[in-house]
Amino acid sequence: MSRFVLISPSADYDRRVRGAIAPLRGSLQFYQAAYLPEAPEDILRQQTGEPPEVLILGPGLPLDEALKFAAVMDLQYPEISIVLTSEDDGETALNAMRSGIRDILSPSADSDAVRALVERASLAAAGRRRGLAPTASEGPNAEGGRIVAVMSPKGGVGKTTIASNLAIGLGQIAPMSVVIVDLDLQFGDVASGLMLEPEFTITDAVVGAASQDSMVLKTYLSVHPGSIYALCAPRNPIDMDRINGEHVSHLLRQLRSEFQYVVVDTAPGLGEHVLATLEQATDAVWVCGMDIPSIRGLRTGFQILSELDLLPDNRHVVLNMADRKTGLTVQDVEATIGAPVDVVLPRSRAVPFSTNKGVPLLQDGSRDGAAKGLRQLVERFKPNWEAPHKKLHRRVVVS
Repeated sequence: MSRFVLISPSADYDRRVRGAIAPLRGSLQFYQAAYLPEAPEDILRQQTGEPPEVLILGPGLPLDEALKFAAVMDLQYPEISIVLTSEDDGETALNAMRSGIRDILSPSADSDAVRALVERASLAAAGRRRGLAPTASEGPNAEGGRIVAVMSPKGGVGKTTIASNLAIGLGQIAPMSVVIVDLDLQFGDVASGLMLEPEFTITDAVVGAASQDSMVLKTYLSVHPGSIYALCAPRNPIDMDRINGEHVSHLLRQLRSEFQYVVVDTAPGLGEHVLATLEQATDAVWVCGMDIPSIRGLRTGFQILSELDLLPDNRHVVLNMADRKTGLTVQDVEATIGAPVDVVLPRSRAVPFSTNKGVPLLQDGSRDGAAKGLRQLVERFKPNWEAPHKKLHRRVVVS
């Protein structure tokens, strides 16, 4: 098995890359060509054993062909990291990320830079393989990645903040294998929370060519520096009327087939789009504030969805803005909703500051108490994560 594969017409570049990655474990397979094959299989069938970890598209290849080839490779073999050798002019980087390319390598990069980038791509490939491996035998996940619906019957409980941080945290586990979808179609704030100015929105993604072709759909997604994709809410709230439940279901099925994690920031309540999301979801993150209306709303939501048989198999209850000065305890919340609280996020000044700045807590490496709780939430979605004993829920302390 060749751990690394390089395609380029330049034999000199092969020598440079080979020398740079010599300290790394594994061999390099070089294909000297100024063109790319019609399909990834034409290369992979020449490999023995497991597929390679990193595919390097070297200098001398037509850029348009390289981007198209990378898009097909990313869809068919997401566990292989793709590196493009090209000068980065901004637009190239954006198009490369949309095509599933892991990183861009300057043709003039020195040996240390080449080795560091290739090693990083190899680690990303290993993370993807670990994430994809369990899905072959797990019931709902056999059809693709996990759809995580971030839910709350009531508004104003920090749902978008939690969804954004969850997506960023998962992006650190599975780079470029996470997409966040803003399904608060009237007043969605994912774009502002991630400091994005999307060229396309969900309105564009559910109609036309994008709804028929997953490769086209991927070009409609916005790329975030946190190694995730985003599909943002419509610019005009009126566009909500153009999107129905079937549109939402079809969109989520498309994304699930392409991404390891699909994080959905839903609108408050249990409207048509929320119910369509729950029909597809493998997980639901239920967000609850530490106030009686929010707690009772969550209890009612559980009861209604249980009667409709729309409760996802995996449930994660997050108590947000927790503060013992409210006169309530975690045990009070659990007794009311009839379910354990899995993650407690303490009230924090750092959260609104990060929201206003457009940089999620988990992106800037904050050590705030809320960031610690958000990391605990992300941990629950790692492959092979095992739930702790229920008694541990009783040890949660709200400061």
